[in-house]
Formats: sequence, structure tokens, C-alpha cells
Amino acid sequence: MTAPFSTVAVIAGLDPAMQGPLAPSVLPWMPGSSPGMTRRTGGELATIYDLKPRFQALLRPLADALVRAGLSANDVTLGALLLSIGHGAWIELEPASAWPLLLLPVTLFMRMAFNAVDGMMAREHGQASARGAVLNELSDVIADAALYLPLALIAGLNAPLVVLVVVAGIIAEMAGALGPMLGVKRCYAGPFGKSDRAFAFGLLAVLLGGLAPGLWSTLYLAAMLLLSALTMLNRARAIVGEAKASPKAKAP
Repeated sequence: MTAPFSTVAVIAGLDPAMQGPLAPSVLPWMPGSSPGMTRRTGGELATIYDLKPRFQALLRPLADALVRAGLSANDVTLGALLLSIGHGAWIELEPASAWPLLLLPVTLFMRMAFNAVDGMMAREHGQASARGAVLNELSDVIADAALYLPLALIAGLNAPLVVLVVVAGIIAEMAGALGPMLGVKRCYAGPFGKSDRAFAFGLLAVLLGGLAPGLWSTLYLAAMLLLSALTMLNRARAIVGEAKASPKAKAP
């Protein structure tokens, strides 16, 4: 189980502002763990996103090959969205089956790899566009909902908590996207960004593939909800703080 999840965590980094690797023995929300990695520029808590640069280098040849094949960044974005919708539908149709749960980390791996590739295609091959930016933001939250909401159909799992965690994650992503409205950069502050949620939901799915839901799963989801709430707060505070400090930003 360790290998698939380390892979999901690694490939899931999507923050374009990331610098440097995270110490492998450190959880991203634990302060004081590694000099220069507990907080990013602007006081943002580090997340799994900080692992992105080295794995972008691994995916760059694939991005280049897709461009040569005539595909666009938007094509890859739509592919990741359709993959997510398809796997979510599988969980919805077979909520009592272990297979769609055990294979969820594989889909998360592929989705996050696609997301990293479409970003490189857009930035490095002149495919960036307003349509692509909107598609990227919307497809991310739609894919999250499509993949994670069907988990609420699993017998014994706390369905309201599943829904609240998904909604909180979407709000956190939208909070991060508010930066450009105030004339500052998009915020990726932690402790529970998109890739962290993917890791947590992937782990939960595998556990549910072999264990019956119970108090442990309720506490697990409650912790995810708390971390999502902290992320919302941190992103809102970071954006407002940066806007106040920037002479070119719009007054918050």
C-alpha cells in the first residue's frame, strides 16, 4: 500500500509557485520540521504541492510528445475530467465493491499527472488561454465532486461528513482562486490542498476496501474537514495580507 500512495502524493503537486523538495519524513502541515519548508513565500504552509518540480521534469517528455501529436492542453484537461467522472460513476454503481476503492489511487495518480502535463503544455508550448484557465479551475472542482461524493453511498460511512469534506475542499480551491481578483497571485497555502486531499481520499478508499466503516472513518473524515477549514482560513488571510502589502493590488 505504501508504494501507490507515495506515488500519488508525489505526482499530485500542481502549484506553479513551488520551490524545492519536501523532506520525505515530514508531513506537510507539521511546522518546524525542515528549514525553509514549513512555510512558503508569503507565510504559506507547505503542502504536497512542494514536490512538484522534480516530477515535472519526469513528465516533460510526455508533454512534448502530446504537443507533437497535435493534442492541446485543453484536450488533456478534459481527459482528466472524463477519467474522474468515469471512476466516480464506477464507485456509484458498485458502492459495495472493493475494486473501485482499491483502484482509486491509480485514477488519482493519472488525474494528477494529466493536470501537471496540461500545465506544462500551456506554459511551455504557448497554449495558455483564458478558456483554458477557466476550464482548468472548473474541471478541478467538478472532478473532485465526481470522484469523492460517490463515497457517501458506501454503507456505514458518514455520508453528511463526506459531503461536507467535498464542499469544504471546493470552497478552499475557490478561496485560493480569489487572489487575481485582488491583483495578487493565486494562493496555494496549506495545510490541505488539492493533492493532500487526493492523498487522504485515496488512503481512505483503500482502507474502506478492506475495513468496515465505523468510528475510525468518522474521525478520519472529521479531521479532513478540520484541515479543509484551516486551509480556507489560511488562503483567505494570505490573499488579503498580500493584497494589503502590494501597492498594485486592489484594496480588499
